Amino acid sequence: MFASIGSVCSCIRRVFADRADLLLEIYAPRHQLAVYQRQEARLRLRERDRFIWALLSRLWPRWRRALVIVQPDTVVRWHHRAWRRYWSFKSRHRSPGRPRISAELRELILCMAKENAFWGTKRIRGELLALGFEVGAETVRRYRLQADRRPPSQTWRTFLANHATHIWACDFFTVHTLNFKTLYVFFFIEHGQRAIVHFNVTRHPTAEWTWQQLIAATPWGKQPS
Repeated sequence: MFASIGSVCSCIRRVFADRADLLLEIYAPRHQLAVYQRQEARLRLRERDRFIWALLSRLWPRWRRALVIVQPDTVVRWHHRAWRRYWSFKSRHRSPGRPRISAELRELILCMAKENAFWGTKRIRGELLALGFEVGAETVRRYRLQADRRPPSQTWRTFLANHATHIWACDFFTVHTLNFKTLYVFFFIEHGQRAIVHFNVTRHPTAEWTWQQLIAATPWGKQPS
C-alpha cells in the first residue's frame, strides 16, 4: 500500500512538473516578443525583465534554449547582481560582526576582572548571569583580557635618552700594531656628555684585569651622577 501511495505522489509531482515546464516554455517566448513589440528606438530591457529572467534561470532548467534577446552569461550576471542587492538590503541596518554589548556591561566585566585577579572567564560569566546579564563566554574572555593588559613600556632608545646623564657605558676595542700584535683597549664613557671617564690597554684581557679597571674608574665611591 505504501508503495502505491508513493507511486501516486510521484506521478502527481511529475504531472505538475511537466505542466509547469510547458507553461514556462510558452511564457518565455511571449515575454521576449512583448519586449520586441515595445515602441522604442532600440531594445531596452527594464529592471522587471531582468528580474524575470534571473528568476527563470533558477527555476527552469531549459531556460537557455528559450532565450533569444540576450546571451545566457548576461542573465547569470543579472542573477548575481540581484543577490548582491538582496543581501545589501537585508544588511543595511546592521553593523558587521556580532552585536556589541553595552558600555555598562563592558565596564562591569573590566571591574570584575581588575578587582578579582583570580577569577576566570567562567566565574565572571556566572556572576553576570546571576545579575541578569546574558553574555557569551568568548565576549567575557575578550574584555577580561583587556583588564590584564599593561601600558606599553618605553623602548630601550627612549630609556637611554631619558637617563643618559646617569649612565656609563664600557666596552673593548682592538688596535693592531706595526709588528702585527693586537692590543685591547678597555674604556668607560659617560653617556650624557660623551666624555671618556677611564681607559687602559692590555695584550691579555682577563676578568681580574677588567675588574681592576672598574675599581680604577670609580675611586673613593665615584659613580655616574
